[in-house]
Amino acid sequence: MLKLKLEETCFKALEADVAVVFVVEKDLKSSWIHNERQLETFNYEGEGMFVDQHHKVVYVGVPKSDVHLFREAACQAVRAIKKMHFKSAKVGLYAAKHSVEQYALSETMLAIFTGLQFGMYEYETYKEKKTKTHLKEVLVALGDAKEFAEEPHTLKGVLEKKIHKARILVEHVNLARDLVNTPPNVASAPYVAKIAQDLAEKNGLDCFVHGEDYLKEKKMGAYLAVNQASANPPQLVHVIYKPKHAKKKIVLVGKGLTYDCGGLSIKTSEYMITMKADKGGACAVLAVVNALAHLGVEAEVHAVLGLAENMIAGNSYRPDDILISKEGKSIEVRNTDAEGRLVLADCLSFAQDLEPDLIVDFATLTGACVVGLGSYTSGIMGNNEELKNQFEKSALKSGELVAKLPFNRHLRKLLDSKMADISNITPVRYGGALTAGLFLNEFIREAYKDKWLHIDIAGPAYVEKDWDVNTPGASGAGVRMCVQFVLDVLAKS
Repeated sequence: MLKLKLEETCFKALEADVAVVFVVEKDLKSSWIHNERQLETFNYEGEGMFVDQHHKVVYVGVPKSDVHLFREAACQAVRAIKKMHFKSAKVGLYAAKHSVEQYALSETMLAIFTGLQFGMYEYETYKEKKTKTHLKEVLVALGDAKEFAEEPHTLKGVLEKKIHKARILVEHVNLARDLVNTPPNVASAPYVAKIAQDLAEKNGLDCFVHGEDYLKEKKMGAYLAVNQASANPPQLVHVIYKPKHAKKKIVLVGKGLTYDCGGLSIKTSEYMITMKADKGGACAVLAVVNALAHLGVEAEVHAVLGLAENMIAGNSYRPDDILISKEGKSIEVRNTDAEGRLVLADCLSFAQDLEPDLIVDFATLTGACVVGLGSYTSGIMGNNEELKNQFEKSALKSGELVAKLPFNRHLRKLLDSKMADISNITPVRYGGALTAGLFLNEFIREAYKDKWLHIDIAGPAYVEKDWDVNTPGASGAGVRMCVQFVLDVLAKS
C-alpha cells in the first residue's frame, strides 16, 4: 500500500519527485497548471494523460468534474508513475462540482485517495517476474486549503479520516480480488475457509466452519447436491462481527463456487475459463465483514459463505433429480449449471434462522445479467422498492455501477414444475437474471420478503481487461457498494 502523507504546505512549494495534476474539463488555466504554453506546444488539450518529463509533472484529464472520474484519474496517474523511477509524488486539493456541496472537497479527496491506492494493485502471485516500482508515498498539499474556505490544520483532521477509510476499502477490495483471482487448483472450499478463519482470528471476529455432516444434519439437500461430485468437501463459513452497541443485525450471503464446470450440463471450454470467479460473492462478503469491523460500525454483521464446487463424476447430481431444500421445498433439477441458486437457497434459509433486520446476498449468478446490463453493472433485485432504491443510491455513491431489475408474476410462472414445488431453471432463454432472483425469492419466508436483496454481480466480478480502477481479472465487485450501504443504513437509523 502507498503511504499517503498530509503536508500543510502549498502545492507549488511542496517537494516531491513528481507532481500529479488533474486537468478538469479541459481547464488548462487551473491554478495547479504553471506551464500552459508547454502543454500547448505538445498539443495537449486536457484529454487522456500527458507526462512532462522535463518538469516532472503527470497531467491526467478528468472529462467531467465528478467524484468517480477523479478516482479513476488518480488510479491512472499511479499506474503511469509506477513505471518510472520516482519514489514520491505530490497532489493538490480538488472538489468535484457534481457532488453534495458541503462534502465536495472531502468526498473528492476520498475518491482520489482510493484511486491512488487502487493504482498500486497487481495480481502477480504466480509470475516469476514481478512488477518493480520505486513509488512509496504520495504527499497531499494542504497549504492551499483557504481556496476552498478551509483551514489547513482543520482540514488535516478530516482528511486523515478519509485516508483511513480509503486504506480499509482498498485493502479489502484487494482481499476479494486476490481470493477471486486465486486459481481453482489452489482455492478450494477448505482453502477459502482457512483464509476466513485466519482473518477472523487476526481481526477479533468469530468464525464457524461447517462441513458435510452439518449440512446433512440441517437438511441442506440443495447445497449438498451441487458439491457431491467434488473431491473437496463443501464448507459453510459463518463469520460474525458483533460490537457492544449494535443498532442493526445484517446478514450478508455469498455464493462461493470455487469452480463451476457446469456439472453434467457441462459448459463449453470457452465458458469454463474465468469460472474461478464464481466464488466472487463469497469473497466479497468475507471482505465486507472484515472491512466493517475495521471501520468499527455499530452493526452486528454476519457473513455466510456457501463454498462448494460443481464438478463431474459418477456421483454427479443430474438433470431430472429432485432435491429437498432446507426450507422443505422440493426442486426439480432441469440444468446442473444453474447450481449457484441451489447453494444460495439453503444459505438464505440459514441466514433467516439468524433473525436479522436485513439480508443481502451477492452472487455471480447469471450470464443473463451480463447480457442485459453489460460487463460493468450489477443487478439489484428484491421485493422492497425503498430498500432497492437505498441500495442503488449507496452503490452509485461508492463508485460501483448497479441497476434495479423488477420482479413480475408472469416470469415466476416459468419456474413451475410438474414434478416438484419448483424448477431450478425455466424452459426459455429470456429474463434469466430475473427468474434466478425469483427462484431465490421462493426460499425467503414471508417475514423477510421486504428485508432481503439479491445482487447479481456476474458482470463486474471478473473482466479480462482494464476498466475504471480495475486491472484485468477480479474487481472485488460488491465490496465498496456493500460497505457504503451498511454505513448509509446506520446513518438513517
